[in-house]
Amino acid sequence: MNSKWRKLIDDMKAGSVPALARLVSRVENREPGWMEAMRAIFPDTGRARLVGITGSPGAGKSTLTNRIARHLVERGQKVGIIAVDPSSPFSGGAILGDRLRMMDVSDLEGVFVRSMATRGALGGLNQSARDVAKILDAFGKDFVLIETVGVGQDEVEVVKTADIVLVVLVPGQGDAIQAIKAGIMEIADIFVVNKADRDGADEVVRDIEAMLDLDTELGAVPPPIFKTVATKGTGVEALVEETLKMLEAPPRRAEWQEERIRVELIGLVEKELIDMIKKSWTKDGKLDRAVRQVQTQEKDPYSIVQEVLAPLAPLLGRD
Repeated sequence: MNSKWRKLIDDMKAGSVPALARLVSRVENREPGWMEAMRAIFPDTGRARLVGITGSPGAGKSTLTNRIARHLVERGQKVGIIAVDPSSPFSGGAILGDRLRMMDVSDLEGVFVRSMATRGALGGLNQSARDVAKILDAFGKDFVLIETVGVGQDEVEVVKTADIVLVVLVPGQGDAIQAIKAGIMEIADIFVVNKADRDGADEVVRDIEAMLDLDTELGAVPPPIFKTVATKGTGVEALVEETLKMLEAPPRRAEWQEERIRVELIGLVEKELIDMIKKSWTKDGKLDRAVRQVQTQEKDPYSIVQEVLAPLAPLLGRD
C-alpha cells in the first residue's frame, strides 16, 4: 500500500472527517490500491449496526432517515448514513441527490452522510456501498443507516447487507399490493406506514396485518407495524425504541451472515473479473474491431464472447 493510502487510513482512524470523506471517495471510485486499503480497514470492522431503510419512491424515506438519525444522536450514538440513489444512465452519478434532502441532519455532530449511486446494481446496492459501510464502521460509527433506492421488485438486496430492514409504505400508492408483488414482505423486520396523517393509513396497516396473518400460518413471527409522520416526528421515537431492541438480537443476523459473506465474495470476484476483461478487451482496439464485426455480421456476438472467455476456461476447470 502506498503512503497516500496509508496516511488517509491513519488520519481516518484518528478521527479526521476530511480523511474519511476522501477515503470513501477513493474507494467508491475504485482508485488503484483500493482493495489493499479495504484489507487494512477490515480488522477494525464488525462493531457498527447496519439498518436498511427501503420502500417505494415518495414514501418519505429520507425524512424518516433524518428523524431516526436525530433520535440516535440524542442518545449519544454516532451515525453514518448511506443514501443510495438511482444512477444517471449517462454520467453514472446519483440522480436524486439525497444529500440535499439531508442537509439538516448532516450538520449534527457525529453524523456523516454519503450519497451514492447504484451504478446499475440490481436491488439498489452495489459493492461500493458495502465497502463504505465498512469504512464508516472502522471510523467508529455506532449505526449505519442505509437508505436504498426504492425501485420495486429488485429492492431486496439490502437484506443481505443490513442487520435489520425497515420497509416504508404510505397510503394512497397501493403499497400493500405492491408489497405482495415485489416480495418485500419477506425482507421486512419492521413495517413503517409513513405519512400516517393521510387518509387510508389504517387501511394500509390492515392490509399488512392480513398479509402477515397468512404468513404466520406457516409459523413465522410477524414483524411489528409502526405508523409515523416523519415530517412532524410523530411515532419515530417508538420506532427507534423497537429498532434498538431488535438490534440486540437481529432476527436474520445468524440466518443471513453466511449468505451475506457469500454474496459479497461473489460480487467482488465478478466485478474484478469484468474490469480485467474490459481492460484487456479495450486494449489495442480489440473491442472496436469486435463491434464492427458484429455490425457487418462478419461474426456473431456469441462467438466473440466465447473467444474472449476461452483463455479463462482452463483456469476455471471448464472444457
